[in-house]
Amino acid sequence: MRRYDEIRSMLRKAPQQWLVTGVAGFIGSHLLETLLTLDQHVVGLDNFATGYRRNLEAVLARTNSTHGSFRLIEADIRDADACLGACEGMDVILHQAALGSVPRSIVDPALYHHVNVDGTVNMMIAAREAGVERFVYASSSAVYGDSEELPKREARIGEAVSPYGLTKRMDEQYAEMMHRVYDQKSVGLRYFNVFGRRQEPRSQYAAVIPAWIRKLLRDERCEIYGDGETTRDFCYIDNVVQANILAATVPLEGRDHIYNVGCGERTSLNDLFATIRDELAVLRPELGSVEAVHGDFRPGDIRHSQADVTKIQAGLGYEPTHLLAQGMRETLEWYVNQFSATSDRATA
Repeated sequence: MRRYDEIRSMLRKAPQQWLVTGVAGFIGSHLLETLLTLDQHVVGLDNFATGYRRNLEAVLARTNSTHGSFRLIEADIRDADACLGACEGMDVILHQAALGSVPRSIVDPALYHHVNVDGTVNMMIAAREAGVERFVYASSSAVYGDSEELPKREARIGEAVSPYGLTKRMDEQYAEMMHRVYDQKSVGLRYFNVFGRRQEPRSQYAAVIPAWIRKLLRDERCEIYGDGETTRDFCYIDNVVQANILAATVPLEGRDHIYNVGCGERTSLNDLFATIRDELAVLRPELGSVEAVHGDFRPGDIRHSQADVTKIQAGLGYEPTHLLAQGMRETLEWYVNQFSATSDRATA
């Protein structure tokens, strides 16, 4: 039996109290969904700056927990008192609340610092004061910055190339300090390019996969920044949920608990576009001949990214269940159904 299966069985027998920050967001709502199916007791914290109430409504409609529970706190992680109140009585914190998007961070670096750094420090302090056993927080592959080493290994990072990447590295450094000074147990998860169901496609800063799916379904032109040979390790949402559950429950030894969360694959943007287009063409043959246009490279973008997942496999028992192809099929099925339901647009 895989470690993840063992942990899920254990949790069903002994439910815990969980706090999920950013619970109405893409990743947070999937964590909530899984925890409720495991009959856990969940408190969610969100200010709905980037999350959506419809995500929570969708989760609650899908889950049928007979022993678990969910309570929402509408608050901002920049409010230290709200963070402390949310942490009281919790066994585990899954800290997902943050501002994403490298391009947006370049436009407003001060806002990113206030939310991603100040807000995360508030949560760390609140967790310590409330005596929370385990603090799991979302980091990012953006911390690798200008490092050209492939695959990316946790111990070797470069210089930051965006405010977003810098804020995530600062979060890691604060977590390391909290462990040294206060013996606070935390796990940092460096997400590589996460995609899947319920990811918002309509924002000007939307991730590439949902943005392209929506544009193709709406017969709009897709743009690839640069020559299209930029590569990414695209990681399906179910893999990210697994990493969080393992990080929250597996016994920890030592103090180096930062892990890559990816698949160990590398896909170019040109190949990604072709994959999405060709899969959609099965349903809409006219899309089979569509080509993307190429624009300029974006400031702050990393040229190549691929996760070395050796450390998380050995340390947490992580095993990706979905590589790009399988994850993409499930993602496209969801978006096509959403597009059909709304007739004129895809929703997240």
